Formats: sequence, C-alpha cells, structure tokens
Amino acid sequence: MTDFKNIIVCVFLFLFLFIRPLIAEDENGFLTVSGPCNFEFPRDHGAHPGYRTEWWYYTGNLRSDSGNHYGFQLTFFRSQICPPDSQNNWPQPASRWRTQQIYLAHAAVSDIAAKRHFQAEMVSRQALGLAGASIREGTFVVHLNKWSAQIGPNAHLLSANSDEFSFELSLRPEKQPVVHGQSGYSLKGSTPDRASCYYSFTRLAGSGELSVLGEKVRVAGSAWMDHEYSTALLEPGLRGWDWFSLQLSDKSEIMAFLLRADDGRVHPASSATVVDAAGQTQHLNKNDFDVIVLDTWKSRRSTARYPARWRLLVASFAVDLDIVPNLLDQEMHTINTSGITYWEGSVAIRGTKNGRPVEGQGYVEMTGYAEGFDAPL
Repeated sequence: MTDFKNIIVCVFLFLFLFIRPLIAEDENGFLTVSGPCNFEFPRDHGAHPGYRTEWWYYTGNLRSDSGNHYGFQLTFFRSQICPPDSQNNWPQPASRWRTQQIYLAHAAVSDIAAKRHFQAEMVSRQALGLAGASIREGTFVVHLNKWSAQIGPNAHLLSANSDEFSFELSLRPEKQPVVHGQSGYSLKGSTPDRASCYYSFTRLAGSGELSVLGEKVRVAGSAWMDHEYSTALLEPGLRGWDWFSLQLSDKSEIMAFLLRADDGRVHPASSATVVDAAGQTQHLNKNDFDVIVLDTWKSRRSTARYPARWRLLVASFAVDLDIVPNLLDQEMHTINTSGITYWEGSVAIRGTKNGRPVEGQGYVEMTGYAEGFDAPL
C-alpha cells in the first residue's frame, strides 16, 4: 500500500510540475484584480478561489533566551488549476479526489550564529482533508498536512516541522492590517489587470518554541505577514522581483518591491509603503525611493549571483538605510513543489531617519536570479 501511495504522489508531482505550466499561461476565465480591493476583515484573511494564485507569507526574526538569533519563514500558496466555470464540464459523479485547488508550503529556519540555513517544502491537493483553507467564527485556518497558520482575533498561530527543524509560534498583532497601493490594489505591471490585492501585518510580536537538529529553545521576537492574491503573471519582459520588509527601531516599517526587467531596469510599477508608529501609511511610487546594490554573493549550489547589501533612500522621510544579510546563504531550493530557486533571508538594518540614528531587522526576498539574471553593481 505504501508503494502504491508513493507512485500516486510521483505521478501527481509530474503532472503538477510539468503539465500545469503549459496551461497556466491562459488567464481567461479567472477572476482579475483591476481596482480597489476594499478589504473586510476577518473575511479577507480567508481564501479567494477564482483568483489563480494566493499566498499567506510569514517571516520574522527571533532570539532564544541565551541570545541566539534565528530567522524563520512559513508560506502557504494556493494555486487554482482551472478557471471557475470549467468544473461545470467535469464528468459526474464527482470524485472525492477531484479539486480545483493545489496547496504548496515552504518553511525555513536560519540559525544565524551557526551560519546554517534549513528548509522544507510540501505540496498537496485540497482533497480528503490533506490541505485547505477555512474560516469559522472569526478564525481563519490554512493547513497542509500538519503545517498550519491560524489567524484569530488576537493572535496568529504557526506550526511547522521537518526532519531538521520545527517551530510553534504565537504572533500578536501590534498594528492593524496595512493595505498597500490604492485600497489594497497593488499594481504589478503596465496594464490595470497586472495587479494583486495585497495587505500586511507589518509588526507581530512573536514567542514560542523552535527546534534545530533536535535542540529545543524558547524564542521571542518580531514577525511580518503578507497576504496577496491575483491572477496576473509577470508580464513579458519582467524577470523577477526584490522585496523588502523592514522593521525599524522607531516602531515604523517599510515595505518595498522592485520589479526587474530582463535588461536590468526597474519597472515603473515598483512601489513602497511607509508605515509610521501609529499605523498610518504613505504610498510611494518608483521615483519616491531608491535602492542601490552595494555588494553581491554567488551561490555555489545554483551559481546565481544575488545582491548582498543594499542602500535604501527615501527623500521625503529623510531615510538612509544600510541593509545587510545576517547570513549570506539563505537560498531556497523548492525542487519538489514549485521548482523555483529564490533567496529569502533575514537582514539587519542601520542608518538614519529624519536625521536620527535608527536600526532594525527584516527580511528580503529575491526571485529570478537563478534563471540567469545577474545582480547589478
């Protein structure tokens, strides 16, 4: 029976990894984002079937009682296979295995002091309780096997485990959800439908238990959560993005993303959000901020060359930040799920804001470099 299950899993992975990309380019029939999202919570913490892609993204920096520093990531992706109306043409009777939704999950821990980065991944269909998302009595739950994230009225609860690491974390929001762009409408390309609905919890006070190679420690720190859904793929000519989630010591935060073109230029749809200590936001267009690459790092495993130090400038807030990875090798290799290699890692921040010294911590994500795009200097 175990061998049969393994065969089924292998066949499923082959279909997902090699057949699905051939049909995923067709966006016809999926819901599209083309204007303000007008979120309502807790409803919009939940899943949004009909849009092709959705993710719930947690990253954060934690310290043990002894002061050791850890970074963590836990992400759940929902991917819809076919447009909503296509299920009307499916044969009857319905099978319990039949589903429109595929769920993927990535998890990682960076042990900064030991200079070690661990990762794990999962994929499953939304069938037979293997994976899915639901909301009941104001609490949203997304899960894939034993990994889960819960968003309740007062806390987010995360659970993930692998052969090398595990964590159980409780994250308490210190600010209300922050909506990006225009009422959550975040432009990601040259046309109105190249967009997503996007909001974040930019400061979550975290605590719980983390284990690395069997050693359990109590941890506490700060986390960030992104929730985004869309149908649009990166438009032709775009290679990937650099995304920054930065938490500063004056209790403000900055989210910034740069869409990179094949020729190395930054796309005009790139933008940022500045969040003050009280939770008030200011949207920034591409020309309102600048990110300068100061150094690079080349992966031995993928041979990709990534930016490895940045200077972030925001003139309207007199922001001048130096951003440095806490660990150079925080590259993610998702061979068994999405097949994408990307860099997702903990960073340290020092600089000035409004003429005063400021420091902080955060996370940076970089995609597209393993596909032949070299980091600029």
